Amino acid sequence: MSTLLPGFADPVLDAQAAFRAVLDAMARPGRVQRIASPPAAPAPLSPAAAAVLLTLADAETPLWLDAGADAEQWARFHAGCPVVANAADAAFALAVGTPPALDTLRPGTDEDPHASATLILQVASLEEGAGWRLTGPGIEREHRLRVTGAPPGFAAAWAANRARFPRGVDAILCAGDRVAALPRTTTIGEG
Repeated sequence: MSTLLPGFADPVLDAQAAFRAVLDAMARPGRVQRIASPPAAPAPLSPAAAAVLLTLADAETPLWLDAGADAEQWARFHAGCPVVANAADAAFALAVGTPPALDTLRPGTDEDPHASATLILQVASLEEGAGWRLTGPGIEREHRLRVTGAPPGFAAAWAANRARFPRGVDAILCAGDRVAALPRTTTIGEG
């Protein structure tokens, strides 16, 4: 029997601060934001991934995750979200291992692109100033983001995802207590 870890220490203020960090990350693709007071999360969830989950998921947002039974129980209890077995049925897909293929997640429709899924991808590290060359809305010229631990072929899969615009998936990358976002309009150039 596992012991259920607590969520945010101050549920209202901590969720508001985490929501602001996610909003800033989405508005400024590739800019790393810090989650100031992340919740205690069951392994293997990172503090940032747990904070994003508690901030965005609720009783009306089906969740798919690959973090194990303790993380599933924790998410159900603290976020009240239904957990689904198939990532294609999820509003949020939280991957700590190999994520589902982007083209298997809900892309929304041309009329309702907001009905798409969001991928919360846990990676080893996020660092500004090197790595991927990001361009697109919210980026003046280009922004550099080094992502350690992204799955092989992610940049190519992201290009195919971007080509579906206005449909497509958005991604929130999480490492430790840090987050960075890739809205579907962001282009990734390698090297």
